[in-house]
Amino acid sequence: MHDRFHVAAEILEAGIASIRDSPKTAGVLELIVRRPGVELRETIPEARLDEVAGLVGDSWQQRGSSRTTDGSANFDGQLTLMNSRAIALIAGSPERWALAGDQLFADLDLSTANLPAGSRLRIGEAIIQITAEPHTGCAKFKARFGAAARAFVNSPSGRELRLRGVNARIVTGGMIRVGDRVFKL
Repeated sequence: MHDRFHVAAEILEAGIASIRDSPKTAGVLELIVRRPGVELRETIPEARLDEVAGLVGDSWQQRGSSRTTDGSANFDGQLTLMNSRAIALIAGSPERWALAGDQLFADLDLSTANLPAGSRLRIGEAIIQITAEPHTGCAKFKARFGAAARAFVNSPSGRELRLRGVNARIVTGGMIRVGDRVFKL
């Protein structure tokens, strides 16, 4: 799963048009990833989202955050969602998508213009809210997908389209399943 596969900058740039064509109001949840521990990933067909625990079975809450004063979990980064077209371009095969570290992958336009902070999405039984907390490509992302991929997601257009993904918090818990529609509310 950690084999080297780095896409050239020219190929990444050529793929941006497809990402821009992502559905604006209703997409599809294509992958759910639970992270039970550091560097561990489980792709699962369904999950329960909980307002306090996050994605049940995920280590989000136990890991805490460097963005809170006391190191506790940051509810504005409770859940991460990435555009499936972006990760497909960056990572290649779906088996490598989980390396990004995000929990949900959807074919939906996650751009700041389409989903400003405060926007809500319905996925299955749950409702999540996009937060203002930035989600950017880090050293781990670079190690897994290459310098060109990190530069791509952190570029001005990459940030505008939120190619690295978006942070969210759970407003209403419930079951979600791969294949569920993702609706902009």
